Amino acid sequence: MASALGPRAPLPLARLRGARALAMAPPRRFALELPGCGLAHFAVGGDAAGALDPRVAALLGPPGRSYSLCVPEAPGGGCAARVRAARLHQRLLHQLRRDPLRRCQLRRLLCYGPGGGAGGVQRGFLLRDPGDSPDTRRALFSLLGDAPGGPRLGEFVGDARQQVWQSLWELRDGAEWRQVGPRERVLAAPEPALHPVVPDLPSSGVFPHREAARAVLEACIPFIPEAQAVLDLVDQLPEQVHKGKFPVIAFEGLDATGKTTVTQSVSDTLGAVLLKSPPACISQWRKIFDDEPTIIRRAFYSLGNYIVASEIAKESTKSPVIIDRYWHSTATYAIATEVTGGLQYLPPAHHPIYQWPRDLLRPDLVLLLTVSPKKRMQRIEGRGVERTREEAELEADSMFRQK
Repeated sequence: MASALGPRAPLPLARLRGARALAMAPPRRFALELPGCGLAHFAVGGDAAGALDPRVAALLGPPGRSYSLCVPEAPGGGCAARVRAARLHQRLLHQLRRDPLRRCQLRRLLCYGPGGGAGGVQRGFLLRDPGDSPDTRRALFSLLGDAPGGPRLGEFVGDARQQVWQSLWELRDGAEWRQVGPRERVLAAPEPALHPVVPDLPSSGVFPHREAARAVLEACIPFIPEAQAVLDLVDQLPEQVHKGKFPVIAFEGLDATGKTTVTQSVSDTLGAVLLKSPPACISQWRKIFDDEPTIIRRAFYSLGNYIVASEIAKESTKSPVIIDRYWHSTATYAIATEVTGGLQYLPPAHHPIYQWPRDLLRPDLVLLLTVSPKKRMQRIEGRGVERTREEAELEADSMFRQK
């Protein structure tokens, strides 16, 4: 169960030698999630464009102190590098939520290039210490560890006029943390036409074809043995399958909207075969993949859709087919999780990210079930079953539900 990245449980980041996991090389642009689900964009150094948003200045400047931590991918590392970065980002989140850093405020932060583009986004965090305690910096130094060449840490300082600068810290020779390079001014940056993660989504969660999802699970084999079992099933599938003469109907909706009851009833009425995604042959591994970052979770569910598609092709030659969840859920959860901020930051209608995968069998009809939030909560509370992390987030975060 172990690998160069360690077991599934969170590990101290200090031993991820050579990772340079938190380096942030200006000029870069940043998207910071604000209270109320807004986003503010700012830049450091040569990329800076104008007066800083007062809300950003309040989060970066005095009386507290803030730190930036973002996880870059190794240049040219491909799918394996994206997987490593995603797992490191998740472990970093676990560490930042523990003592002594849990007293600080934690916000999602994205670092991206002015031109955007897939693979150019670094996911990370802004850590704000309202009390500006020197213990916070020491705790971060301890957390980031002694990797050769040293991961770098961004630290923001400001003045009473709401001017803010960023300094970078780096561990030298595995022994001493020092500030590196000049202190850079932080100023506003223009809001991009699309949310910075959107160009990255086809490689990080909304996979356009089977091979993209397959490559992710292939990179997971060293530390998730069950990934090989999933791939063995996928590799038995034909490259392309086609629907039979009978109709195929998919039912979608949030948890506790009645999909199980309705799909069973419609299936009985039509004499249809009832299928679910993920299919039974891989459902026993859901908990394992649900505990992993978005890119790994969505690859698992995406490949589950292709297994279901093969079953649909076979069964629809003999009878109607009803599906309880399909590609729509896989894509929806990925977009809602990765696109920070409110509804206004979702990709616009007809954006290519919403296009059906070119090699996945399509249903004839898709029905979306809805129910009032109050009724949905009553149903969830009455179930008494263990929920996934995303199901728990649906209950706690109204904006996530809306997205």
